[in-house]
Amino acid sequence: MTIYKREIRAGLRDIAPVAVAAVPIGLLFGALAAAKGLSPLEIGLMSSLVFAGGAQFAATEAWLHPAPIAALTFATLLINARHVLMGASLMPKLKMSRSQQLVAMFFLTDESWALSERRALERPITGAYWAAMAAILWLNWAISSTLGAVLGSLMGDPSRIGADFAFTALFIGLVAGFGCSRVTLVTVGVSAAVAALVHYFIGAPWHVASGALAGIAAAYLAAPKEAHA
Repeated sequence: MTIYKREIRAGLRDIAPVAVAAVPIGLLFGALAAAKGLSPLEIGLMSSLVFAGGAQFAATEAWLHPAPIAALTFATLLINARHVLMGASLMPKLKMSRSQQLVAMFFLTDESWALSERRALERPITGAYWAAMAAILWLNWAISSTLGAVLGSLMGDPSRIGADFAFTALFIGLVAGFGCSRVTLVTVGVSAAVAALVHYFIGAPWHVASGALAGIAAAYLAAPKEAHA
């Protein structure tokens, strides 16, 4: 029980900065979705059942009446394709049963993946640690996006106070936590460069998958030969 409580506290401690940074993003999404005609209830259900910020923003931008289901499905599938790679990387490090791992993957986000990978450098990722992170981030996103829908135009533009940069700053901190090894620097540099170029010349959402695949290739090529065995 002592270990269980310690793992929960560690999960809450690690996810706290992420939850704070997610609040203005959730408020912004809720306001944008409400402007497209979705009700606070619909937005709350969407955030609870989909739980994918990037895909939800993309779906909202393309939302019409009637909704273009095929286009929305393709865009969100492409944006969330990175979860296949993140899940494959994380599954062997989760100290859970197979059924628990499958449930845990519903709550997989970029932030929980990065925090878990960093923790896995020192110890296995327990169910208590993951559950604490997942529950807080899921509730935070569902509540903040619903609140954003209710507040709507009262919020104003979050970019006025730099709130739109919150997640970017958070990811910079997460990446920095992996250290400055040659493999890390090469992987991050190549992934960022490819994503930026694809976004500039082709546009969203292709830069997400392109950056992820380029980063994987760069990490494989930069890793020591014995790591390929």
